[in-house]
Amino acid sequence: MKRTASPRIQLVGLSAPALIFTVAMIAFPFGYTLWLSLQAFTATGMTRFTGAGNYLRMISDEQFWNGLYVTFYLYFLSLALQLFFGTVLALLLFRAKKLPGIVRSLFISPFMMPPVVAGMMWLVILDPSLGAANYILTSLGLPPSTWLASPGFVVPTLALIDTWQWSPYVALIVLGGLQALPPSVYEAAEIDGASGWKVLWRITLPLLLPTLATATILRSVDLLRFFDLIYITTQGGPANASTTLNIYGFRTGFEFFQLGYASALMVTLSVIVLGAVLVLNRMRSAVAW
Repeated sequence: MKRTASPRIQLVGLSAPALIFTVAMIAFPFGYTLWLSLQAFTATGMTRFTGAGNYLRMISDEQFWNGLYVTFYLYFLSLALQLFFGTVLALLLFRAKKLPGIVRSLFISPFMMPPVVAGMMWLVILDPSLGAANYILTSLGLPPSTWLASPGFVVPTLALIDTWQWSPYVALIVLGGLQALPPSVYEAAEIDGASGWKVLWRITLPLLLPTLATATILRSVDLLRFFDLIYITTQGGPANASTTLNIYGFRTGFEFFQLGYASALMVTLSVIVLGAVLVLNRMRSAVAW
């Protein structure tokens, strides 16, 4: 009598090729980048083993510390704005149940736009001479701004652009969390005569903490690796004011061809992203209900 494999063994056998391929696609690039980060490239393209030399170089590299500062400055500012506006938008959409579908789609459409298109669009809008933003400011009697050309205002401007694009994404996550909240809690609050603000602050927002933590994790992975919008609009300028660690690593590797040091920068950034995700995931577990 022919014996057949158990369902568990069949499942492992069928999924093994896809699992091996996925692990290889992740492990090989990271392993190769780690190997490159231990090498020093000469002007002739030859390599020599330098060990931790590239990592020790970061300690005295002012551009590295500037990139780290800009990365976290942009990260915290963008994340705070997106969580705030995303939550507000989700609450509005949750209450406006009779809003036409096309209007709801327009509210959440920006995050479906490719970052390259969004960057080019905002370059035109924020043009100091011909842009609509300065036209509106001067029409209101306010002084025009240099926006992306100002070292002191370029990071907040980038944060606002990213907030415009990705707040709807956060809103979708929060909206899903709102729809999953137990109605019995609100019925009890209504019986007790709780006001709308008390319901929001003492019931809705505390119950949304796990959802907000999930949105924070998902956006953190992207924000700490912020690249495309910066490269399209400023390329790290003016005067390195918007040069994040990702932009600095890209320029080091593909403009100055210091592939070893660029790989060390990218490994460091990967460790930062992984560490942030682990910490945020632990926080999410702490607020789960």
